[in-house]
Amino acid sequence: MTHRFDGLPFRPADILLPAGCDMTKWSVVACDQYTSQPEYWARVERFVGSAPSTLHMILPESSLDGPNVETDIMDVTNTMSRYLREGVFQERPDALVYVERTLSSGQVRRGLVGMVDLEDYDYEAGSAARIRATEGTVLSRIPPRVAVRKNAPVELSHVMMLTDDPEGTVIAPLAGARGHMEPLYDFDLMEGAGHVRGWLLGEGEQEQVAAALRALADPEAFRARYGGEDLPVMLFAVGDGNHSLAAAKACYERQKERLPRESWGALPARYALVELVDLHDPSLVFEPIHRVLFGVDPEALLRDLKEAYPGSYEGTGEGHVLRYVHAGGAGAITVPKPSARLPVATLQTFLDRWLTIYRGRIDYIHGEEVAAALGAQPGDLAFLLPAMGKEELFPTVIHDGVLPRKTFSMGEAQDKRFYLEGRKIR
Repeated sequence: MTHRFDGLPFRPADILLPAGCDMTKWSVVACDQYTSQPEYWARVERFVGSAPSTLHMILPESSLDGPNVETDIMDVTNTMSRYLREGVFQERPDALVYVERTLSSGQVRRGLVGMVDLEDYDYEAGSAARIRATEGTVLSRIPPRVAVRKNAPVELSHVMMLTDDPEGTVIAPLAGARGHMEPLYDFDLMEGAGHVRGWLLGEGEQEQVAAALRALADPEAFRARYGGEDLPVMLFAVGDGNHSLAAAKACYERQKERLPRESWGALPARYALVELVDLHDPSLVFEPIHRVLFGVDPEALLRDLKEAYPGSYEGTGEGHVLRYVHAGGAGAITVPKPSARLPVATLQTFLDRWLTIYRGRIDYIHGEEVAAALGAQPGDLAFLLPAMGKEELFPTVIHDGVLPRKTFSMGEAQDKRFYLEGRKIR
């Protein structure tokens, strides 16, 4: 392991990249996108065909409840092994990759691909770990992802890790060093999702990154910034992919149980591939994640919502305004004097209770137009939520703990991280 990163939770990795492939077909969007739009994944399957692709090494979340899920997982594992055997991958040892992703809006999001130490990550509420979840983790979503990962020889990552770096000390300087770094890839992403370019960091760039991270992780500087004596340092917050990271953690913990402590550091499963992004990157926009209920009686649910919060009323006013759309029209319910900090917490607390009593399915949808269109179908109901200011994220998680699950999304679905780099985990 590179000594300059010793003691830090982020470091270089032995990164796998495809060799001689059609990169546009190789790279596909995160598995937890378009879960209620199967036509998207059908188009991707037709476009990719039998070409080498990360599509053949992942299982879209919409397929996790399918009748052939066990066979699908075996196919994923076998494809990974075959790609390794046939030389589809080229390994870049001890590597960090600087990424520029041109989004569908035309803005450029800058990131840095490396790996994090899962010993430094904890998704539990109230965690004091250096890497923390930003939102509540749905424990039921971890086992299916563990089933995909536990026997996989390769990991592909859609995890985006955030650092609160307002001075731009970690990633921003790499833009000026592109002329000194080796280009790795440069191609258009499928489905109109923009463009992506990547460069391999040299020794000097790695040294700069390590020094900048050490400065951000300094306990005295951290406490001076966020307030509070003996406040444990939170260096990174998980922006996207928390459940995939939680599954990686679960797989690592399972391996630890069977091995002596002195061997844990050598386990490939101890680490997980991520892309590090600065919270203050201008392209990084926090979008709300909307709720859509399927197979429900919208009027009855809305009536129950108002009864659950005495004093609630139709229309907008002071308090938490919960906008909705269903086949009968659109409107809003205002919950005055809410006990929760955010509207999403008020809504999610009710929905969690309601769904334990009544039948129905909930999905979490990126994009107001998509959510509204789904909610307008007979028997469905959409709640359209407001966005959260990204400057609130680190202070809220540090002082109050995790946010309600699915509170925010970093951009629309097409701007999510695409699978591209990989790493051996067995």
